[in-house]
Amino acid sequence: MSILVTGGAGYIGIHTVAELIAHQEEVVVVDNLGLGHREAVQALNVPLYEVDIRDRDKMISIMKNHQVDTVVHFAAFSQVGESVRLPLKYYQNNVAGTTELLAAMVEAGVLRIVFSSTAATYGEPEATPIVESHPKHPTNPYGETKLAIERMLHWSAEAHGMQSVSLRYFNAAGAHPDLPIGEHHANESHLIPIVLQTALGLRQKVTVFGTDYPTQDGSCIRDYIHVMDLASAHRLAVQKLRSEHAGAVAYNLGIGKGYSVIEVIDTSRAVTKREIPVEWGTRREGDPAVLIASPDLAKQALHWSPTYLELSSIIASAWAWHLNHPNGYKS
Repeated sequence: MSILVTGGAGYIGIHTVAELIAHQEEVVVVDNLGLGHREAVQALNVPLYEVDIRDRDKMISIMKNHQVDTVVHFAAFSQVGESVRLPLKYYQNNVAGTTELLAAMVEAGVLRIVFSSTAATYGEPEATPIVESHPKHPTNPYGETKLAIERMLHWSAEAHGMQSVSLRYFNAAGAHPDLPIGEHHANESHLIPIVLQTALGLRQKVTVFGTDYPTQDGSCIRDYIHVMDLASAHRLAVQKLRSEHAGAVAYNLGIGKGYSVIEVIDTSRAVTKREIPVEWGTRREGDPAVLIASPDLAKQALHWSPTYLELSSIIASAWAWHLNHPNGYKS
C-alpha cells in the first residue's frame, strides 16, 4: 500500500514526503507544478505525476495503479492577500479541486485523507491560545475555502465513510536539517524567508505591517512551528486513520507560544549576525493581532510533540537552507 501526496512538490508537502520515506512508507506525489518544484521531488527520488487534481480519471488511475490507501492533501492556493483580490480563483482551485479529489477517492475506494487546513479558519480569535472548539469566522477567502473543505470532509464521512484528519497549521517555518529541501516561493510572502532574504542582501528591507497592535511591541504575534514537526504530525495522522475509525476530526498544530514580528527580526539578526534593515508600514487588511495555538488535542490524539521549541532553532535551520540555496531550487 502507498500514500498519495497531493501538492507534494510544495514546501510543506515535500518535507512530509521526506518524513514518510524516512519511516519506510511508499509515497507517490501528484503536483501540477504551478507552485511546486520538480527539483524538490527529484532530490527524494519518488514518483511524480504532473497532474491537476481536478483530472478525476487520471487521479483514479494513479490511486489504483499504486494501490493507494491514504491521501495526504496539500494542493491549494494559500496567499491570503491574493485570495481577497481573487476569491473565485481560490474557490475554483481549493474547493472545486478538493471536490474532484474526493470524488476520485470515493470511486477508487480510497477513504482516508489527511487534509492541510489552517489557523485562518478561526479568523480573529475570541481568546488565545486557540482551541479547536473556538468559533470559526474566517476574515479572508483563503480561510473560508479551507473551512468549506473541512465541512465537506464531515459530510463525506456521513455519506461515504470517508475518514479524515484536518490539521490546522499556524506559521510553518524552517527546513530539513539534512536533505536539500527548504522553503522557496516565487512570490514570497512569509515573514521568516523574507527576513532571511534581506539578511542575504536579496531584498533591501523588511516591512513591518502594523506597529499599533495591542501587543507588547505593537507588531503582530504568531505561533511558529518547524516544518519537520508539521511533517511528523501528518505521518502520525496517517497512522491514526489506518488504526482506528476517526470520522472527521481536526487538530491545531503549533508550539503554543507566540513571537512578534519584531522578535522574529531581532532573533534573525542574532542567528545570522547580519544587518536586517526595517521599514515601518501600516496594517494589512485581515491580519489578526495574535494567533497562538493550543496544541494539546493533537498531542493527545496523535501522540505528537513538537521538537523545535525555540524560535532561534527554527530560524537557524531556515538560515542554513537559504545560505546554501540563495535562489531556492534555481540554485
